[in-house]
Amino acid sequence: MTETITDDRRFPPALAEVAAAEFPYEDGEGFDFEPYDAFDSAEETTDWIRHWTGNHDLEGDAFRVFGQDGTGGLAALWCVRPDRPLAEQPVVFMGSEGEVGVVAANLSDFLWLLADGFGPMEAVENPDRDARPQPGLAELAARHATTPRRPARAVIAEAQSEFPSFAEDIDALCR
Repeated sequence: MTETITDDRRFPPALAEVAAAEFPYEDGEGFDFEPYDAFDSAEETTDWIRHWTGNHDLEGDAFRVFGQDGTGGLAALWCVRPDRPLAEQPVVFMGSEGEVGVVAANLSDFLWLLADGFGPMEAVENPDRDARPQPGLAELAARHATTPRRPARAVIAEAQSEFPSFAEDIDALCR
């Protein structure tokens, strides 16, 4: 039976491994990503989305926050595909200064993005930068990914193509 997302906050094994991985910052040339070892609670997520958008009527049930960058921008699974498990939901980034974007179409593609040296913030703010392959993260992705390895640029472009109105949809929530 396929698990659905209704209010699933169980951390996928792949994200648990990501949480234990090293993410070298390298003076801004590496990753600006700090993965969590569990999803934020429903209450924390609702509080965050209300403050981030300024819309205090919102609930945070569409997001499972699993990491942040150094400024407090958040990476999350966006639960937009009804009746699909968490691992099949897109990964999004919502920055502390209003940056937003879909960075991967699913958790598997997100793992390949990491393997190419891109964190969520880098995928949104600098998707055309050169890859910085990460052998340890590539091994992690090979263990967990269900999609074929592709360059980060392809992962990002495919996700943005599938969800072209994400930024506008989020902007509409801020009104």
